[in-house]
Parts: sequence; C-alpha cells; structure tokens
Amino acid sequence: MLTIKDLRVNYGGIEAVKGISFDVPEGSIVTLIGANGAGKSTTLRSITGLVKASGGSIQFDGTELLGMDTPDIVSRGITLVPEGRRVFPDMTVLENIRIGAYLRKDSLNQDIEWIYGLFPRLKERSWQLAGTLSGGEQQMLAVARALMSHPRLMMMDEPSLGLAPLIVQDIFHIIQEINRQGVTILLIEQNANMALRIAHQGYVLETGRISLRGSGKELLADESVKAAYLGKKKG
Repeated sequence: MLTIKDLRVNYGGIEAVKGISFDVPEGSIVTLIGANGAGKSTTLRSITGLVKASGGSIQFDGTELLGMDTPDIVSRGITLVPEGRRVFPDMTVLENIRIGAYLRKDSLNQDIEWIYGLFPRLKERSWQLAGTLSGGEQQMLAVARALMSHPRLMMMDEPSLGLAPLIVQDIFHIIQEINRQGVTILLIEQNANMALRIAHQGYVLETGRISLRGSGKELLADESVKAAYLGKKKG
C-alpha cells in the first residue's frame, strides 16, 4: 500500500532522515521505534506533506505523493493522529469528531454512531468540552476524529505518550480493533514493548537511518532491541 524509497528530509543544514526505505502492506500494523530525534515523526510528517522531503519517493497505491498538498494526500485515504493529541479544547467532543470529516460531503450520522461504538466514553461526553477530558479521553478523541475521514492508512504519532498504564492498554486494544476493521496502521511509539507486541512488522530508526527490521516478534526477541528499548540488559 505505502512504499518509501530512499526518503531524505533536511531541516536547514541538518539531514533528519537519511535515505530510509520501508513498506507498509495493506491490512497490516507497522511500527517505527527509536529514540527521540531518530527521525520518526519527521517521516510521518513528510508522508502527509506537512514537511517537504528533499529526496526519495513516497508511493501510495502506486501514486507518487511527493509534491502533493496535504489535503490531496488526506483525500486519498491517509490520515495522521499527531503527537500531543491536539484536540480543539473549546469545542465539544462531537464538534471535534465532525471536524475530522471536513473533506466529506455525505451524511456523517452512521459514522458517528460507529465511532461511539468504538469509544463509548466519548458518547457519554458528547457535549462536554474537549479541553475538560482526561489525557486518555483526548487521545481517543484524536483517533476518533481521524477515523471520520475514512482513512485506509492511519498514521499515529506516540499515542500512549503521557498516559497511565491501564489507559495505554485501552489505546492499544483500540488500535488493534481499528486494524481488524480494515484500516492499515503505521505507528510511532516510544513504548516499544507494546508497539512490537501488536505490530506485524517493525523498523528501528537510529539518527535518521533504519538499523534493524523484522517482524514484531523478531524485534522483541532481538538482544540489541531488548537492551536499547525494552529496558533489558544483554546477556
């Protein structure tokens, strides 16, 4: 579905992404793990056109995305759940959800009911201001808003950041359920243990380059991954 080849992204004189290549097959969950500054968020932002790549190729269903504006990319079925959630705090839960469908012209009622089925807590808080929600509820709202664009590929940037462990488990269950319902997932996550447990394929980014790749199970068992990202010493 998504094919990245030799992607390069510069910030001023600094090359943040240094010629990475990877694939996201349709129907899969793929995760990128790595330390802060490894180039993970920059990669997602370049796919959506928010950051302009300096070289390489980003193809979605065989169509080149480099040079396209973000709304055109979104209209093709790609959406991003950004780090930090970025809900509109002075708007209600329902208003935030509706904003996710800003490119659509059809009725939203059926999809809103589907969203409320996935996120019963959001239905209970439908008329509550988004800024008064807990961190976990705001993350659910950010995911719900993204789903309203009918994405075929959902990219998620640090969905568990700052959340309590029980809420993190809820978020990862939701990611798996969304995937089961046909949405392909590209996931950035510092909680490497949780991400690799649900991922079909994983890539390790280090200072703008891919240093390891494999299935989620393979990377969970890799001694260098254990030492660097899972808090386990080699040995």
